[in-house]
Amino acid sequence: MPSRNSIAISCLLVGAVTWGVIWYPFRLLEQAGLSSSLSTLAAYVVAVIAGALVAPRALREITGQWRDMLQIALFAGLSNVGFLVAATGTEVVRVVLLFYLAPVWTVPLAWMVLKERLSARGYAVIAMAMAGALIMLWRPELGAPLPRNGFEWLALAAGVFFAATNVLVRRAQAASAEAKALAACIGVLLVAAPAALVVQPDVGAWAALVVSNGVLIAIIGGVLLAMTIAMQYGLSLVPANRAAVILLTELIVAAMAAYVLAGEKLRLTDALGGALIVAGGWVSALGERSDSAEDG
Repeated sequence: MPSRNSIAISCLLVGAVTWGVIWYPFRLLEQAGLSSSLSTLAAYVVAVIAGALVAPRALREITGQWRDMLQIALFAGLSNVGFLVAATGTEVVRVVLLFYLAPVWTVPLAWMVLKERLSARGYAVIAMAMAGALIMLWRPELGAPLPRNGFEWLALAAGVFFAATNVLVRRAQAASAEAKALAACIGVLLVAAPAALVVQPDVGAWAALVVSNGVLIAIIGGVLLAMTIAMQYGLSLVPANRAAVILLTELIVAAMAAYVLAGEKLRLTDALGGALIVAGGWVSALGERSDSAEDG
């Protein structure tokens, strides 16, 4: 029987893999005439409705623990939609680079909120994984990874919101994974609605676009709900700093998906950066086993 920790790490990997490929169906919807904001709104409407039907007790948990759930919803919504808006307004590579500084923000947030303190090995693991991410994402022609305009500042802020979401999920131990997932989906839904109005203001055309792509939207919504529940379970059990390293696996999956689905080239730096991210995850996992053995 796998341990709870192994299951939690597997759930985080499921989330990372899903986020690494979910861009492709959203790209198909954009080609069909739905802006990324509108498709996000429609998909999360499906996710929220499905979540309420599948886990009705989650709604009662949300109202019973509304302060924690409100914080998770707010930061999850700002993170998701902030990243989305930034990615549609400037160079995607720079947006991803700034967003994936999230592990850097996780360290002080986890220390302040969760009292998690990193050992020297923990700092080394994060440094290794971040080096891998920077190698994969670095484009010398685009300049240093410092915000140059409002969209890039938004990408940086979205990374901070993402780190805060993960820490808040870890803190809310009294709530189930389903309740935290539903709260996060509701938060994304509420933030995506005004964003969609700004990006695609012709509300009268929304219904036809959504209905004509209803099957794909429904599939995306179901996948997002399942992935979010898995993520909340994993984040609830895995220390925030370790989870931040594991979630960088998304970059490796995204690079491979871009190669297979979009015909983009894989570079030597992708392989090198991916190897460092994987190595960081292995060092973290081995360190945890060593700690557990010592405690036993």
